[in-house]
Amino acid sequence: MVPFFQFPPEIRKITYTTNAIESLNKTMRKYTRNRRIFPNDDSAMKSLYLAIREASKRWRGVHHWKPALQVFQMLFGGKRAPISG
Repeated sequence: MVPFFQFPPEIRKITYTTNAIESLNKTMRKYTRNRRIFPNDDSAMKSLYLAIREASKRWRGVHHWKPALQVFQMLFGGKRAPISG
């Protein structure tokens, strides 16, 4: 917890995403709950892939990204935090 508070507030705002993570976990549980036993690991991975793909349809942009990107630029430079993706 202490390393988290060493980052500036702009970065903490975008990294504190408990609700988003819980939402993804809920979607993944929904896909795997219906099927308790998978024939092999590959079929389980395919099911989780479909769960993530379904959840990604509801994802929106990151709030407060521009101020955080500026702080990333100052802390890590252009090579580790490029302006264009």
